[in-house]
Amino acid sequence: MTKFAGLILAGGRSSRMGGTPKALVDLAGATLLQRAVDALAPQVGDLAVSLPPGLDAPDLALAVVRDEASTFEGPLAGVAAGLARASALSPRPTHLLTVPVDLPFLPGELAERLAAGIDGPDTIVFAAGPGGRAPLCALWPLSAAPRLSAFLAGAGRRVGAFLAGERTGSVVFAPVGIGGRTVDPFFNINTPADLAEAAGLIGAGRPWSSRRAESGPAQ
Repeated sequence: MTKFAGLILAGGRSSRMGGTPKALVDLAGATLLQRAVDALAPQVGDLAVSLPPGLDAPDLALAVVRDEASTFEGPLAGVAAGLARASALSPRPTHLLTVPVDLPFLPGELAERLAAGIDGPDTIVFAAGPGGRAPLCALWPLSAAPRLSAFLAGAGRRVGAFLAGERTGSVVFAPVGIGGRTVDPFFNINTPADLAEAAGLIGAGRPWSSRRAESGPAQ
């Protein structure tokens, strides 16, 4: 998907994880950031990560995007910074694919499925799973950048409020089979209990590559 750039959103404060940046949280032998890279890199032509001030992406050779504001402005500020970076790439992509760093079971066909939902040059297409919308797992047309910047300049922060004023589409993803259970592919890790649940599903003693190969749509 060379026409798409990718951005992993990892700029949150991680307050419910005890302050440990989610990008660096270990899940069964790999950080959440490494898992997001493994899932997203094959789906895009360029990949970057949005990180908070003072945090880097060790050993991953990833471009790092920072919010322009010094205060925490929420994930849309990371999306805006990612759109600005994508607009400067050559060749210029048509869209930016964003995913939060705390979703360890991202579908391998995320970009392809979302791309099939595009019905116009300005449409923002987001994913939905059995648990509801995953609005930050989305394909953003680069044309959304000025409107998003204006929204943020007007003190807007809520993802849903911005999307309500945009042309949008959604693509519904089925559960995936992991560890003998059916799981929402957009299961997110917000707390230590979520982390423990994900680790139990994965099985800490098995290689990441094998786990990915065994994960697929639930029957």
